[in-house]
Amino acid sequence: MKRLLPALSLFLALLPGVPASAQTRPNVVTSFSILADFARRVGGDRISVTSLVGPDSDAHVYTPTPHDAKDVGAARLLIVNGLGLEGWLPRLQQASGSKAPIIVATQGITPRKRGADADPHAWQSVGTARVYVRNIRDALVAADPADAAVFQANAERYLAELDALDQEVRAEIGKIPPERRKVISTHDAFGYFADAYGIQFIAPLGVSTETEPSARDVAEIIVQVRKDKIPAVFLENFNDDRLVGRIAAETGAKIGGTLYSDALSEENGPAPTYIAMVRHNIRALTSALGR
Repeated sequence: MKRLLPALSLFLALLPGVPASAQTRPNVVTSFSILADFARRVGGDRISVTSLVGPDSDAHVYTPTPHDAKDVGAARLLIVNGLGLEGWLPRLQQASGSKAPIIVATQGITPRKRGADADPHAWQSVGTARVYVRNIRDALVAADPADAAVFQANAERYLAELDALDQEVRAEIGKIPPERRKVISTHDAFGYFADAYGIQFIAPLGVSTETEPSARDVAEIIVQVRKDKIPAVFLENFNDDRLVGRIAAETGAKIGGTLYSDALSEENGPAPTYIAMVRHNIRALTSALGR
């Protein structure tokens, strides 16, 4: 049996498109589910991807586990968002003893500012998401030069899909009357989307879901909704819906459904991939805001 193993490994290595062994695939760890989807699209079957923060979970308030430290310690590459999203990451990296390179997927993006802080939600603009994909492609090529051609080809196909998605979003937004392109969302996660596509988002919470609105904040929002005739309020996939429900009840604004902001859904949900997430959100917006 021992004599057969080298021959089997050689046979597998010679098969076109088949990695020699699952054990030889670089372990890529991402901080949250949207980055994991980007990495899988670029890396394909040449990498193994683990997401620390899973579907329907909030990276803003995440608490790492001992298993996360084990995953990071075994990583060949660690992909993070940066811009202040993963405040828990330095302690996790130290606990893991990892020496893996850290790739900041937002490198090269000029962040929006909310006060003195950077807005970390840059993936919400499909055009900006292209920068994420290119950074991940370059990181994978550097980590595994033997599969560079595969990573480059996968990235080109995905970037073409994102180009088409960007045009799709613009066409759908164009169907909404300009005076109705304004909504309430739970926290300020859609600034890049607003800048790119012309929807005004008003958020009772800040960029981070760690903050809570005061009674005065809510009262001011209710006044603004009435004054500006904002037609819809939206929940997010992991936020408490009581705040939005109160605003809707006191203003008559329509509850427009759920928007996915900081995480994908489970595989059998409405937003298991980045492209599915964007399409889900745009359908929810056009349904609530269209006449």
